[in-house]
Parts: sequence; C-alpha cells; structure tokens
Amino acid sequence: MNDENREVDFAALGNGRVTSAVLEGVHLRKYFPVRQFKLVGPRNVVHAVEDTSLALYPGRALALVGESGSGKTTVARILARLHEPTAGTILFHGEPEKSRSDLKDYRRHVQIVFQDPFSSLNAVHDVRYHLKRPLRIHGHAHTSAQEMEQVLALLNRVSLSPAEQFIQKYPHQLSGGQRQRVAIARALAARPEVLLADEPVSMLDVSIRLDMLNLLLRLKDEEQLALLFITHDIASARYFAEETLVMYAGQTVEGGPSEEVIQRPRHPYTQLLISAAPDPLRLGPDGKSTTTLPARGEIPSLINPPSGCRFHPWTHCFLYGNGGADLAVNAQDSTREKAREQKADDSSTAQDI
Repeated sequence: MNDENREVDFAALGNGRVTSAVLEGVHLRKYFPVRQFKLVGPRNVVHAVEDTSLALYPGRALALVGESGSGKTTVARILARLHEPTAGTILFHGEPEKSRSDLKDYRRHVQIVFQDPFSSLNAVHDVRYHLKRPLRIHGHAHTSAQEMEQVLALLNRVSLSPAEQFIQKYPHQLSGGQRQRVAIARALAARPEVLLADEPVSMLDVSIRLDMLNLLLRLKDEEQLALLFITHDIASARYFAEETLVMYAGQTVEGGPSEEVIQRPRHPYTQLLISAAPDPLRLGPDGKSTTTLPARGEIPSLINPPSGCRFHPWTHCFLYGNGGADLAVNAQDSTREKAREQKADDSSTAQDI
C-alpha cells in the first residue's frame, strides 16, 4: 500500500471530517536472521513483514486480520518499539523519533496489550503493584494516596468492581478475563493515545469475548484512543473496527472500510478468510456448511518468498479484480486449457503408435 492509497483509505473518515493520524507505519519491513553456520554469501533472513503501511486515528479502530504467522504481531511489536524495523518509518503525530528521550515519551503514548494475559503479568506481584508501577514511572502519581485513588479508578474503568476486592489479588487468583482486564488497566495507567491490542480475546472463554470487545470499544470512545485490533477472526474485525487490513505471509493484500472489505472482497485470500468464517446462511438442512473451501496449498517460504504477491503460487491474484466471478471464469478457462493440452497429447501419442 503506497502513500497515496494510505491517504485515500484512511484519511477520509466518518462524517466528512478529516483527522490527522496519531501513529503511522510507512513501508515497514522486518527481517529476522536465521541461525545458521555459513562461511560465504549473504545470511538467510525471515521476511516477517514486507512493505506494510498503516495509520491509526483517534477514536477509530483498525483491524489487522490474517492467519497465524502472517506478521500481525510483528507489526504490533514494531509499532510498540519492541522490535526495530529493518526498513520503513514510524511517525507519531507526523514526526519521527529524534532521540532516546523521545522513545520514553513515545512508549508512554503507545501501549500494547498482549495475547496471553497470564504471561504478560508478573506472577509474584499483586494487582496493585502492576497498576501503581506505570503511574510512578510516568509521573501520574506522587503520593501513596494518589496512587491508591488512581489504582481503584483504573480497576473500576475496566469493570473490575468492587475494586477493593481485586487490589491485593495475584494473577493466579484471577480468571482469564479478569487478568486481561488488569492488563488493559495497566496499559491505561500510562494514559496512552494509542492502544495496540494483540488478539486480546483469543485466549479467553467464548462466553466473555463479547464483553471484552465491548469494553475495548467503550474505552476507545471514552478516551478517543487510536486502536489497532489484531485478530485472525474476520467476523470480529467487522464488529469491532471501522477499517480492516488483511495480511498474508508478511504482506498487506487488501484494506479499506471493514464493511466494504467483507461485503465485496477482491483478493482471493480475503475471500478464503470470509468463506472460512461460520455463517448460518451457508448451512444446509443437515446443519453442515454448503460451501466447499478450495485447497489453498502450502504457505510460501518466508526465507525465500515468491516475487510479487505472495499468494500467487496458489493463484495469479492480479487476475481477480471482480471477486468470485473472475475466480469461477478463470477456473473454467484453466480447465478448458488443460483439456485441450490433454487432447493434443493423446493425438500425438496416437500418431506415434
């Protein structure tokens, strides 16, 4: 996605108003070296993220959708400055980082919520410790009284109430949903402008996922947070985010308003993701899906990736400008071509005999 596309897709926001981006990643790339013994020649690298651009706006959510290994989490870690990009630029309010002192201020404004709430919390410390530490580090609380008041307020904001019952509990004494709420409260303690949510509901019980999504939506609206929502569930993206970007094998292959992407997907991989999502309208009388998913084949190597679009070993995706209609037409053309080739081979064999 080039700079012009980025302006078209994400700058023209709702109600005719144009809002400047809080955080932008421009042509981001991230390569990880492969551990190997090699005396000559360049070292092999994993092309985890390849030329990805995105922008986050206040009070808006952008969903980054793709299967495991597509590069979604790497993008979030780059934006959180946990990984340094191999190439590309990160802009905060339109400005790149200029010094190490800027990095501390950047990390206060850009917070991340990890996928696993148990591993992201320190098992030897209670809830109060997890919430008071960012308050102290970023100078939001200077006395014990201020600290206690703000810790209780944070717990109430993430619907952990009565807050006094949770303040002295340890992570192992909380449920998965409660631990994730503590992790969100810890991120809010820094008073961020950007929240990066890395599959925040994927490890939670299905019965509480909607509550967690609604909590994040409420906080986004109340705090006017710019929110990146990473998920492999395209149905959640449609419910949660105004815009959606689809990633495959380290590349963004399609993006735009969520409703547009899901109702009229253009890229074959997006079509495949949507067809894999449960849909009661596609169920037959026996309760089974009436849609047969095509065989995609193997995911391409990220060490030696194919040129161009990384989905092209499965299909020449540049042919599919009109969605499923083109897919069917080209499939029929391919079948006819193979039939003609087979007929020619049979004729040649008959003449040889």
